[in-house]
Amino acid sequence: MRKIRILIVDDEPGMLEVCEDTIDALKGVETVVESDPRRAAERLKKSGFDVLLTDVRMPGMSGVDLLRIAREIDPDFPVLILTAYPSVETAVETMKLGAADYITKPFNTDELLATVERLIEQLRLKEENQLLRRQLERSYSFGDMLGKSEAMRGIFQTVERIAEPNVDVLVLGETGTGKELIARSLHQRSPRKAGPFVPVDCGAIPEELMESEFFGHEKGAFTGAQSRNLGLLEYAHEGTFFLDEIGQLPLTLQAKLLRALQERRIRRIGGNREIEVDVRVVAATSLDLDAEVKAGRFRLDLYYRINVARIDLPPLRDREGDIPLLAETLLRQYAAEMGRGPVSLSPEAIEVLDSYSWPGNVRELQNVLKRTLAMVRHETIVPEDLPDQIVAAAGHLPSPANGGFFAQRERRVASFEREYLTQLLTETEGDVSRAARDAQLPRGTLYRLLKNHELDPADFRRPSTRNTKS
Repeated sequence: MRKIRILIVDDEPGMLEVCEDTIDALKGVETVVESDPRRAAERLKKSGFDVLLTDVRMPGMSGVDLLRIAREIDPDFPVLILTAYPSVETAVETMKLGAADYITKPFNTDELLATVERLIEQLRLKEENQLLRRQLERSYSFGDMLGKSEAMRGIFQTVERIAEPNVDVLVLGETGTGKELIARSLHQRSPRKAGPFVPVDCGAIPEELMESEFFGHEKGAFTGAQSRNLGLLEYAHEGTFFLDEIGQLPLTLQAKLLRALQERRIRRIGGNREIEVDVRVVAATSLDLDAEVKAGRFRLDLYYRINVARIDLPPLRDREGDIPLLAETLLRQYAAEMGRGPVSLSPEAIEVLDSYSWPGNVRELQNVLKRTLAMVRHETIVPEDLPDQIVAAAGHLPSPANGGFFAQRERRVASFEREYLTQLLTETEGDVSRAARDAQLPRGTLYRLLKNHELDPADFRRPSTRNTKS
C-alpha cells in the first residue's frame, strides 16, 4: 500500500515532537511537521498530504483556517483538531466545517495514536471502495485458470517461473482467452500478493480522461477537478498494475507511461511534486504489437519496456481436451449461482461444444452456458438446448470417428427424408396436395424438400394418369 502523508502543525516545538514520535510508530506513514501555520498552509496546497493534524490557536493563522483550506482541497480531507483551550463554540465550529475529530491537550499518546489509526483506516477504506467501483466494469466468472491440455500446462509452468521475480510481463492472446486471469495469477503468486491488484482497460477510458485516470490530479488542475484525485498507478503502489489492451493506448499517453515506468515516479496533473510508485506492470493485448510498432501506432521503446517476460495464451480451439473440462466446471458453478440443482451435459452436447471453433474463446463459452442454463429447466442439457448457431457451426466441422455425431446425423437425416418422401409420393401417386396433407406439411415446404432431394412428383404418377392429364 502507498504511504499516508500526515502534516502536523503546532507552534509549540515540544508538542510537535510528541506528535511526530507517536505517529511515526505507525507502519506506512510519513509525517511532516511545521510550526508556522502560514508555511503549513502553502505546503498543504502544494505537497499532497492525506491527513492534517493541527492546533487551533496559533499566531498568524488558526487551525480553523487550515481546516478550511484542507476542505477546499478535498471535501473529505481528514483533519484532527488539537487544542489546549477547549470550548463548545470551537468544537461546534470545527465539526460543522468537517473536522474528523477533536482532542484536548494534554492528551494521552495512546489516545492520539488510536485516533490517527482510525482516520488512516477510514481513508484506506474509502480508497479501496473507490478502486472497487472502478473495477466493477469488469466481471470475472471464475477465480482461477483451468486446463489440462499440454498448451495450458506450459502456460502454468511459465506463470510459476516468472511470478516471483519482480519483472514486467506482456501477455498476448485473442479476446476472451483469459489474459486478466493470468495477470491475477501472477499477482497472487508473487511477493506483492498482499498489495493491491489494479486493472485498467485502456480501450474503455475516454482519451481525454486517461492521463487523469493514470496519474491523478490536484484540485483545480482543469475544469471539473473539484477535489484531489489519486491516479490508478498511485493506487497500485506495492502491488500489480494490469494494463489490459495496452495496444489501444494513445501515443501521447504511451510516452508519459514509458517515463513513469522507467523512473517509477509520477506527477499528478496540476501538481509539482513527484510521487514514487512501486508497481509491477502486467500488460496485455489482443493486437499484434509487432505490426502496431511497424505501423507507427505503438512506441518501440515502450514495447521493449513491457516485454521483459512474455506469455502467449493459446485460443480455446487449440486447447485439446479443455473444452469439456471447462464446460462441465463452469456449468456446475453457474447452476449453484442460480440456485439450481445439479445440471449436466449430455455426451452429444459435449461433442457440439468440443467441435465448435469458439472465436470468442472462454468468454464466449461462458456466455453460451449461462444463456442455456437460464433457458432450460431439465437436468441434462442436450444439443437442442444449445444456441442454433453453435449447433449448426459444430455440425459442419470434421470429427474423428467417421465424421462424428453431427456429420453422421446429417447423413442419416438426409437418408430418412429421401426415403420418406419417396414412399409418400409412391402412396399418393405423385399427388402433391394429398402428399402435403398426409405428411402434415405446407405445400411450399414439401416442394422445397422435393427439390433438395431432386424428386419429381411426375415420376410417381401412373401412366394412365399422365396420359389423361396430357
